[in-house]
Amino acid sequence: MRLVVPFDLSKLEEENILLESEMQEPDFWNNQERAQKVSQKLKQNTNRINEYKNLKQQVEDLEIFADMIIEENDESHLDELNETISDVSELLDNARIVALLSNEFDKNNAILSIHAGAGGTEAQDWADMLYRMYTRWIEAHGYNMTVLDILPDTEAGIKSVTLLVEGENAYGYLKSEKGVHRLVRISPFDAAKKRHTSFASIDVTPEIEDDVDIEINESDIRVDTYRSSGAGGQHVNTTDSAIRITHIPTGVVVSCQNQRSQHSNRETALKMLKSKLLEIKQLENKEKIEDIQGKYNQIAWGSQIRSYVFHPYSMVKDHRTNAETGNVQAVMDGSLDMFMNEYLKMKSLER
Repeated sequence: MRLVVPFDLSKLEEENILLESEMQEPDFWNNQERAQKVSQKLKQNTNRINEYKNLKQQVEDLEIFADMIIEENDESHLDELNETISDVSELLDNARIVALLSNEFDKNNAILSIHAGAGGTEAQDWADMLYRMYTRWIEAHGYNMTVLDILPDTEAGIKSVTLLVEGENAYGYLKSEKGVHRLVRISPFDAAKKRHTSFASIDVTPEIEDDVDIEINESDIRVDTYRSSGAGGQHVNTTDSAIRITHIPTGVVVSCQNQRSQHSNRETALKMLKSKLLEIKQLENKEKIEDIQGKYNQIAWGSQIRSYVFHPYSMVKDHRTNAETGNVQAVMDGSLDMFMNEYLKMKSLER
């Protein structure tokens, strides 16, 4: 078994030397924000280096174990060997997936938005189901989640929700979920028990650092205030602290209502807007935000990426990779790794 992982160990070790040198500077802790970023990066790099070395050691131990069995012609340990091979192979596969997260913003936090499609209660219930699904995935992977904005419906479900998912590689994994998600089921809201098809769109952008150069002219944005509509403590619904910002040249709209102060919500909304505009600028290969004009459609409804079929059979299928499973309930409980990993493998082959 050979350890084949697209991983630059020497580069990480060299970067750590520079980070450790910076931390030795007398005025290092004067800039708390920079200090925290450097400390976090050093910790992330060190963890990756240790994980790699540990995995390499396990592979070498496995080879020694196999050679011993061959030399001694002792088949009594074959079951143990096969079990160890299976365990190490799984660790190798996971390492390869993590190594694929090498794009510029893959390591960043993610801003994930869910929007119900046309269809009223049916689509809003589907959006709520997806909200639960992603919440389960986020919790299972140890990420932190903050609801930035939510628009519940008075009857059932949600019209939209925006989440900040914090943790290493959150965007790298969740970017695979961007697109239209289709549900086929017997509607619980239909007395005739007819089969219904519902749609919801998922949008995912990386949360960008403040040092990323994105200029937004005040004359290009419209700021509206409104009363918060979701859960958020005793002060929700008592003041017009929620913020909605519209970027007039592109038509991009972002909202935030999770903070109690209008100022905090505005800061968060502006950060969300910068993340979205950066994505558009990169997609359109533009040098400046000012070069982007015209209405921007968040997600084309034709870009259906995955179908969730509850009836007449059970199946979840990704239309980009053809990955599928019959265990619909597991998927709805947050078991999404197979789909994310297959997407990352597919994209790596396109490079």
